[in-house]
Amino acid sequence: MSLLEETISAICPADNAAREKARQHILNLTMPRWALGRLLDLAVDLAGMTGNFPFETSRKRIVLMAGDHGIVKEGVCPQPSSVTVQMVRNFVRGGGSINALAAGVGAEVTVADFGMIQPVPDLVEKGTVLDCRVAGGTRDFMNGPAMSNDQAVQSLENGIRLARKFAPETDIFGSGEMGIGNTTPSTAILAVLGNVRDIASIVGPGAGLPENRLGHKAEVIARGIACNRPDPVDGLDILSKVGGFEIGGIAGLILGAASLRKPVVVDGYISSAGALIASVLKPESRDYMILAHGSAEPGYRLMEELLHRKPLLDLGMRLGEGSGAAIAMPLLDAARAIVTKVATFTSAGVTSEGIKKTRQG
Repeated sequence: MSLLEETISAICPADNAAREKARQHILNLTMPRWALGRLLDLAVDLAGMTGNFPFETSRKRIVLMAGDHGIVKEGVCPQPSSVTVQMVRNFVRGGGSINALAAGVGAEVTVADFGMIQPVPDLVEKGTVLDCRVAGGTRDFMNGPAMSNDQAVQSLENGIRLARKFAPETDIFGSGEMGIGNTTPSTAILAVLGNVRDIASIVGPGAGLPENRLGHKAEVIARGIACNRPDPVDGLDILSKVGGFEIGGIAGLILGAASLRKPVVVDGYISSAGALIASVLKPESRDYMILAHGSAEPGYRLMEELLHRKPLLDLGMRLGEGSGAAIAMPLLDAARAIVTKVATFTSAGVTSEGIKKTRQG
């Protein structure tokens, strides 16, 4: 059995007993019934994901995966692919937005090369970038598959290995990415899984593509899908034909974390494309996904629907890097604080009459 097959077979649905234990505890807290709304829903979800109540959230790690894309040759992005490695070096120096945001919430940032055009052996040797390299960028999927089937498996399994490597010291994973042009494969994945006919309706500017070029981007995606004809019920086929190495890595991270009952805070658009691949490979993996924020990309709302999840935040962001995951992580800490620090009616000595009045608000 391959690592991918082994991991997929190990993923179980969320623990309903732990969810119910959390729910009953929350109903006994000294507040009106479910007064903190989705924060309490999150607490129940975290209990179900981890199989524990109370659960832990203190050890956070954002895994930022980098890869380049052959489709950039088709003019779908205003920046050249060389920016990918430049930004990775910036992350290693601590100069990225994700570095600032992660430091503010106490999250570690791990950077991994999943397939940049330009390798970084100096950073790998120092240990500041992990070598999960599949190849030097994907191929141009407008003229054939983005990668081979074996490469798709390798990207997934490398993501799984990262989950396994860091799981013993991580309570909460976050997904992040860097890859010039990666909104294009992400949109192609969404179009296939959402059976989108009008691809222009889900195409956004990504990293600043001018509005007058969006139609061209939609045409490139449509031609790539028509050329490759990915199977909408086969996540591996979709990934290999129109995906990206870092997108496969994100899907693998989610699958690996889910197999170990570790929650994953899924950053915006590109990370959600990886989550879509994971959900096709193993629908139960959705039980371990927490959508961080609603991306400003127009296709994101359809991603929410396909994942059957609602993001915690909606701030009009479109950065990537794991930035939304970092911003959302304190909400998980808040959920834990509520269920571990707020008194119950019993411990507070509140009378039955007082309980009735409190629950009525």
